[in-house]
Amino acid sequence: MIVNSAARLASRQIPRNAAKQQRRGIVDYLTKYPDKVMETKKIQCKGGVMQGADNPTWLKQDGDKAVFGLGVGLSALALIQLTVGHYRLATGTGKID
Repeated sequence: MIVNSAARLASRQIPRNAAKQQRRGIVDYLTKYPDKVMETKKIQCKGGVMQGADNPTWLKQDGDKAVFGLGVGLSALALIQLTVGHYRLATGTGKID
C-alpha cells in the first residue's frame, strides 16, 4: 500500500520535472566558443615554408616568449636542485640529525 502510493506520487512528479529546460552553462560556453583557428593558422604560417631555427613556430604568438622563458627558468631551477641533491648524497652533507 505504501509502496503503491509512493510510486503514484513519483510518477506524477516526473512529467513536471521533465518539462523544465536544462541549464547548460559550461557546455554552452564550450560549444559556442568563437572559432579562432584560421587567425592562429595565419600567425603560425607567416613566413611561408622557411620555418626552422631562425623562425620557430612556437615563438610566433603573443606571450610565447614569456612561456618559453618560464619553461627554461623552471628547467634550470630543477637542474640546479638535482645537482645540489646529488652532490649532497655523494658527500654526505646536508643531513638532518
